[in-house]
Amino acid sequence: MKAPKPPSRRLERVTELLKREVSELIRQEINVEKVGLLSVNEVKLSPDLKSANVYLGFVGSKNQKSAAPDILKQKSKQIQFQLGAALRLKWTPILQFFLDDSVEKANRVMSILDDLERAGGPPPAPPSPPKT
Repeated sequence: MKAPKPPSRRLERVTELLKREVSELIRQEINVEKVGLLSVNEVKLSPDLKSANVYLGFVGSKNQKSAAPDILKQKSKQIQFQLGAALRLKWTPILQFFLDDSVEKANRVMSILDDLERAGGPPPAPPSPPKT
């Protein structure tokens, strides 16, 4: 079985450009008081450059987090239009936004590890069954 081909240099460059531009457009277009602080964590661009998944980090209240997807959906066409004007590409990728909870998960794991460290380490392993 063949290993998947690494992404082309062009795909990597366009992905980084999208990440920068989308980040700036979100900063300009979306009100921080309504949705909290959003940052672009990752952009996954399709090989044909026609669609992109944008993963956003989030800092804010629960109300802001629940409002963020709706506001992003409302503003996505406007952001995409402005992205098309800013980029010199044949196609402007269709953007889909996702809230990325990987930072929250990482913080939770770190909290659990801290609790274990304070408690004196991990619990002892269960005894292994006798070998017959």
